[in-house]
Amino acid sequence: MLVSCVLFGNPLQNICKRLCALYSLYAVWVEIYTLKIIQKTQVLVLQLPEKLQTSGNMSNSLAVDDVYKTLKEHLPEDKFKELEGVLYGYNCGSPVQSISIPQKLLLLAQSEDFDIQAYRFTAAKEQLREPRIVRLGLIQNSIHAKTTDPVATQYAAIERRIETLIDAAAEMGVNVVCLQEAWSVYYVLFRTCSHPPTAMPFAFCTREKQPWLEFAMDAETGLATRFCQRMAKKHNMVIVSPILERDATHGDVIWNTAVIIGNQGNYIGKTRKNHIPRVGDFNESTYYMEGDTGHRVFETAFGKIAVNICYGRHHPLNWMAYGLNGAEIVFNPSATVGALSEPLWAIEGRNASIANSYFVGCINRVGTESFPNEFTSADGKPAHKDFGHFYGSSYFGGPDASRTPGLSRTKEGLMVAEVDLNLNRQVRDKWGYQMTARYPMYADFLREYKEPDYQPQLIRDPGLGK
Repeated sequence: MLVSCVLFGNPLQNICKRLCALYSLYAVWVEIYTLKIIQKTQVLVLQLPEKLQTSGNMSNSLAVDDVYKTLKEHLPEDKFKELEGVLYGYNCGSPVQSISIPQKLLLLAQSEDFDIQAYRFTAAKEQLREPRIVRLGLIQNSIHAKTTDPVATQYAAIERRIETLIDAAAEMGVNVVCLQEAWSVYYVLFRTCSHPPTAMPFAFCTREKQPWLEFAMDAETGLATRFCQRMAKKHNMVIVSPILERDATHGDVIWNTAVIIGNQGNYIGKTRKNHIPRVGDFNESTYYMEGDTGHRVFETAFGKIAVNICYGRHHPLNWMAYGLNGAEIVFNPSATVGALSEPLWAIEGRNASIANSYFVGCINRVGTESFPNEFTSADGKPAHKDFGHFYGSSYFGGPDASRTPGLSRTKEGLMVAEVDLNLNRQVRDKWGYQMTARYPMYADFLREYKEPDYQPQLIRDPGLGK
């Protein structure tokens, strides 16, 4: 009937009817094509192993150990290549390239059950500047004893693990390595011990002071710092050591702190966590408050580095301040769980590297830690003994929007990235974010905003009435 209507009638009617017919045919084609896409997607899902067909429940999703590898295993090669570029970006025209890992390290990782990955960020060759090649490392780990065990036992259980992972980083030629948040030691009983320190459990969810505050230590002279000094000197490596700090000079106040150790084994300085969470089970303000060291950047033998500890990654101005102070590499040592933050994880650090034209290394601990006593956090949830699953997934992001895949979501690991720091300036020159920023305008706005009599610049539509 539609065809016969198009063939007869006056010319204008014919044109209109022809257009309607074509539109109808187009709509049918779009619908059929969409159905085909949906069917293909359903086929792909049906072909996945049953354990990977999760319902969205966070506990079920732990069946996926490595997102990147899962996609690679279950997608056709051409589809994966395209998706890889979309998800992980392009560095000088292609996704970041993997670096070969010595066979002995692969065997070590297999025997010691940790993930090891290595990638390379390149930059364009310049005429007047030599490449500034630096190898960076991220270490994610779990505790190796029950949280009900004595502190001394927890200490002994992890000491070999940390040294093994740092030694592996050295074998990969890493120049700067960052450990995860709250990597500290029991310093009272073991202050004369010559062994490496432990990683404390992330017990800040419990709000209990003992025995967890016994892990706090002096930033400059504590056992963890002395251990890192020995390792740094041994491997000619800069080490970022996030600890629980006890400031004996100022009334034994506790801080969440990162200590920076130079490649000659020297103490360079410390920086404290700027933003303290008050969400879910992150009851950290029971132990320490916001840091007072600002946005320090440390000039080392291998570049200018800064440390934006954990919750600070949710605050764009925090990231910006490190960049304005000249940071070339910003580490984000964290301890965060899947049910709360995993959808944010791959975005925030990468976004910061883009917006501020520097490299970012995001580190998360891994595993599930249960505690002897139940706790609540005034959020309506029943009392429980565990914080949730720390999902690892540590990764590096580059200023050009490229990034590495993440480490395992379920086991410990070492992530290595070889970077050319020249890429930072090249991206600044290309995009001009810093040149086009309106810092005086932002400063004026914030100056007004912080005043009690501030009024928002809100223009109401008169048509809305009173």
